[in-house]
Amino acid sequence: MNVLEIVLIGVGLSADAFSVTVSDVFANPGMSLGKRLSLPVAFGLFQGLMPLFGFFLGGLVSGWIERYSGIVSFIILGVIGAKMVWDGLHDVDADAGRDNLSPWVLLLQAVATSIDAFAVGVSFAAESVDILVASSLIACCTFLCCLAALAVGHRLGDLIGRYAQVAGGVVLVVIGVKALF
Repeated sequence: MNVLEIVLIGVGLSADAFSVTVSDVFANPGMSLGKRLSLPVAFGLFQGLMPLFGFFLGGLVSGWIERYSGIVSFIILGVIGAKMVWDGLHDVDADAGRDNLSPWVLLLQAVATSIDAFAVGVSFAAESVDILVASSLIACCTFLCCLAALAVGHRLGDLIGRYAQVAGGVVLVVIGVKALF
């Protein structure tokens, strides 16, 4: 597998992290710059680590991961997204400008959006891919895509105003539902 193919896999894997980053920016307009930058770092880190785990542990748990990954992602993203929609529709003025993204929620989002990268790591083992290079490229692709998502989320959040949190929650729920199929 060549570098271009791995970069394309990295971009594909980062699509969910991109969408979640945009949603987080919608829902948390009061985030500091440091907190905003923690999004690409967290998503990039987990997207880079999961192929490593899949590569080395894939034979032990790959069946379970493949069987339940969609359900786990659906539950995590569905619950977080539903809460964002609820919060966006209730007490909008009380939460305006606040930062409600906790480290725990960010961790759950990073795990939920990177479960598919575990399966990619299993396939990398079968193809004898240099896993350190591949994982690094995937992490970098995700980091860069999520940096772009910060700008997109900020711009779109400004355009749709107070409904940004609802829109972000809906996006998370849709990604969760998509993970089921």
